[in-house]
Formats: sequence, structure tokens, C-alpha cells
Amino acid sequence: RGSKGLWRDLTAYWILGLCNNYGYVVMLSAAHDIIKQFNPTDEAEESSSGRNCHLVSTGAILLADVLPSLFVKMLMPFFPFWVNFRIALAVAFSAAGFLLVGFANAEWMALLGVIITSASSGIGETTFLAYSSNYNKNVISTWSSGTGGAGVIGSLSYASLRSLDVSPRDTMLIMLIFPAIEAFAFWLLLRRPEVDILPQVTTGDSTKELISDEKPLVGFKEKLHYIKHLFKYMVPLCLVYFFEYFINQGLFELVYFENSFLDKSAQYRWLNVDYQIGVFISRSSVNVFQLNRIWLMSIFQFVNVVYFLTEVIWWYTPSIWIVFTIVLWEGLLGGGAYVNTFYRMSKEISPERQKFAMAMVVQSDSYGIALAGFLAIPVHNAICGLPAASRSVVW
Repeated sequence: RGSKGLWRDLTAYWILGLCNNYGYVVMLSAAHDIIKQFNPTDEAEESSSGRNCHLVSTGAILLADVLPSLFVKMLMPFFPFWVNFRIALAVAFSAAGFLLVGFANAEWMALLGVIITSASSGIGETTFLAYSSNYNKNVISTWSSGTGGAGVIGSLSYASLRSLDVSPRDTMLIMLIFPAIEAFAFWLLLRRPEVDILPQVTTGDSTKELISDEKPLVGFKEKLHYIKHLFKYMVPLCLVYFFEYFINQGLFELVYFENSFLDKSAQYRWLNVDYQIGVFISRSSVNVFQLNRIWLMSIFQFVNVVYFLTEVIWWYTPSIWIVFTIVLWEGLLGGGAYVNTFYRMSKEISPERQKFAMAMVVQSDSYGIALAGFLAIPVHNAICGLPAASRSVVW
């Protein structure tokens, strides 16, 4: 495709990344409030040890937010690629999710809204990434930046509206503008590809970088056999997200500084904003800085797990600003692993196989997140049962 009008594709993919992940991020940012709304006795039950924590972990919201998405991502690569139908479904589910959470009068209704939002995100991510094989490879960069932007804008808009005492219901209704923007970006801003089906003709420039003799994958058996070639992308990405979300949904809520300028709920919300800023910076950086050794990021993320696990048990960090710095670093690692994985794939995998490969590898972060959600719940509740800690050193 020529460069004339390329700005439309790049801008559209940034907006699509933003809108696709926005609902997912908002539901995680709202996790603490959703639990509190339907479990008002939690504050009184706080835990016999005296630790100030909800006995229902935000990991429960994480599971509702990621399992439907994972289920959808697992099925999508094997279904017909009806792009307009898929995106219409994603937009409709996104709007329905906000409405259900906003008007929920029971916990099951709120969780159903989270589940539908998750399914929307899964449909969108597999479809948009697979569809990107028809466009300039830099749409991967703008898509990743947009998903990072969703983190910042989603968590920041939720935290800000709640700080201004806007009700949870009105907050969700305001956010209905994002499914509408997603529809505009896909059907009006994004140019239609010249070739909507594979195989795709590559330019002379990209042929040097891509393995051009690979044939398109045909049939379920051939696709299944090809998956083992994708493990080098899938395993490191899965590990990074496992460690990352174990911290975010199992341990964030237990990080508490008593004499801070922020109360407990606000600390949780603003730590999420801080994390999302890190994700946005790194997901927007691939055209400036590339790192092929994704496994390095999984090691660094494991070190973060060790820090947060020991911090929430013993409360030894003297200042909340140290925690904010480490959370920013955690976000940089997570976003960097995501964007570098897909950017590498756009260069290393032939266009004939990119649609399927992208749709498969995009599952890996969800595997890690789902495992983190399952582990976060018992670990969170076990720490809640420990004797209350106190900070001996405070800056």
C-alpha cells in the first residue's frame, strides 16, 4: 500500500487499540468499587487479624474480566474471518457491558457486564491484530500505543470521575462514547485493504525481512501443527503477564500507607493509573527502542513479584513514592513485552501466516492473566489472615 493516506490507517489503529482495551481497563480500575458496592459488610469483617482488606479479592473481578476474553481468543483463529460481523459484535458487547455495570442492582449483573466487556475485548484484539497483516507493519506500533493509551486514559478517567463524586452509574454512561468512537474508526477512518484475504502480496522492501516461501495454513490440523513454532513468542509473554497481574490483582490492594495523602481506595486507583502510564510509555516506544529478548522482561517482572509479596507481608517500604516508582517500572516491562513480541512477529513471520500467528500469540497474555487471577485469590486471602503489620520507618 502506498504512503498516501497511510496516516488514516495508523491513526485508526491507534484509536481501535484505545477503544478496544478501554472497557477492560475501566473494569479493572473499578474492581475495588464493584466489590465494595455489593459487599458493604467487608469493611466490618476486615479480617480477624486486623488487616484492612476486602475478603473478596479483586482477583475475582480479574477472572471475570479475562476468562471470557481468553475463551474467545482461543476459538477465534479457527472461525471464518468475517471482519465486519466480528467488529459489530465487539462494539455491541462493549456498549452492553458498560450499561450492565452502570445499572447493576445485584453482584451477578455487574459481573455479567464485566464478562461481556471482556468478550468484546477478546473479539476485537484477535480480529484487529489478524487484520493488521493487510496493512503497513507500523500499524502494530500504533495499535500497541493505543492499547497503552487505553490504560492511562481508562484508569485516569475512572479515578478522576470518582474523585469528583460522579456516581458509578453516571461514570459508566459517560464511557459509552468509546464504543461509538471504535465504530467510527473502523468503518469510516480505516481504509479498506486492497486485498482482504490472504495470500497477500508483499513489497520488495518487506520481502527481505520475511520468509516468503511459507504457504498459507489450510485446515485445522495444519494450523494446530504450526502452533509449536509460536512458543518462542508465547511463553515469555505469558510469564510477563502472569507475574504482572499477580501483583496487580493479588497484591496491589494490600499495599497500604496509613498516613498518606490518599485513602485506601484512592491508593489502589492511583497505583493502577501509575502502572498504566508505564504500559503506555513502553507500548509507544517500539519505533525508538526494540528488545528481542522478551525472556529478560519476565525475569525482571519476577523480581517485582518478590518485592511486592514481601512488602505486603512486612510493610518495610518507608515511602509510597518508592512503590509508585516500582509500579511504573512494572508497567514498562509489561508494555514492552507486548509491543516487542508483535513487532518481531510482523517482521519475522510471512504475511501468508501472520493472520493465524497473531491470533494465536495474542492468547498468551490472557493465559498468564487467568493463571494470575486464580493464584491471586488464595494468596490475597492468606495474607489477609496474617497479623497486621506496621511501618517502623516512614519518610
